[in-house]
Amino acid sequence: MLFIFGISQGRKLLDYTKTIICGQCEGYGRYQVFMTYSYFSIFFIPIIKWNRHYYVQMSCCNTVYELNPEKGKQISRRESADISEQDLTLVQSGHRADEWNYKRCSSCGYETSENFEYCPKCGQHF
Repeated sequence: MLFIFGISQGRKLLDYTKTIICGQCEGYGRYQVFMTYSYFSIFFIPIIKWNRHYYVQMSCCNTVYELNPEKGKQISRRESADISEQDLTLVQSGHRADEWNYKRCSSCGYETSENFEYCPKCGQHF
């Protein structure tokens, strides 16, 4: 008899919607709540799940927070839960999408988010 089994990591996006002003980038964003877990599977069917952690990722700047486990369990059971700042622990700070390609000319100080090789104002190399 042949058994195919293994231990792996999983991630599940939970159904939660709340629009807020982000404390990191000060832009409008949405909480995107997800759960990570380890699981044991037989014939590619998950049998046992453990090591569950709940996280919140901001849609505006991709900052990641760890969520209080009790609030996470309420959300995963689709119970009414409201996430507050006290329920979040910062894991990874993010950046707004418009700041990723942000450039400033060292010669004239011109600022742009475009991917120019030369400054459009003075012509100097970035």
